[in-house]
Amino acid sequence: MTIGLIGTKIGMTREFIQTGQSIPVTVIRVEKGRVIDVISKEKRGYNAVKIGFFKIKNSKLSKQMKGFFTKKNTEPKKVLKEFRVDNIDQYKEGNELGLEIFKDKKFLDVKSKTIGKGFAGVMKRWNFGGLRASHGVSVSHRSHGSTGQRQDPGKVFKGKKMAGHMGDKLRTMLNLEIIKSDVENNLIYLKGSIPGSKNSKVFLRESVKNVKRKTIKEKYEAKIKAAAAKKGKK
Repeated sequence: MTIGLIGTKIGMTREFIQTGQSIPVTVIRVEKGRVIDVISKEKRGYNAVKIGFFKIKNSKLSKQMKGFFTKKNTEPKKVLKEFRVDNIDQYKEGNELGLEIFKDKKFLDVKSKTIGKGFAGVMKRWNFGGLRASHGVSVSHRSHGSTGQRQDPGKVFKGKKMAGHMGDKLRTMLNLEIIKSDVENNLIYLKGSIPGSKNSKVFLRESVKNVKRKTIKEKYEAKIKAAAAKKGKK
């Protein structure tokens, strides 16, 4: 596993590239992480780095956490996240990590919470067709019909699609392309939309899959190269 970062979703906008193409992007303000603890294999059986994100007032901490941050001689952090790494030699307590760790990356995985929709019926939640809208159906046009059996097996199976709480769940989007990265302002622009509302917390990590597709910039460069080669042949 590699080191990841946590950010805040600002919203969506669009970026224009050299071809004049408009690309929808999500803007994320990335929080700088501070190395709180370096965990060695001898100490706990595996190599890991504990990183803290987002400032928090000392008064908001429990007595135990106050003692923990005092012992580590660092400012309190709201979110602590542990990342398993192969080599811990390059990390030291107190070091800061920011957008520079994604410097040579083209694609990222994003994990965030979807917008909560409250209690929803089956037509909204599972895209059911509902019952007939004609004569013969009374007051149950948007219901889900029967859910279980009468005698055998006489129960509702686990995982049955029914009405219930919709949204407010962690979801991961894989292989989102990095369109632009602004290190000075700690902003990263990712292609397309991501789950969650504005100002929601977003977890960013290096893409776990081996992505072979070309980026928009690479496609444009290849197109220019091919056009130049074609012109040269003539």
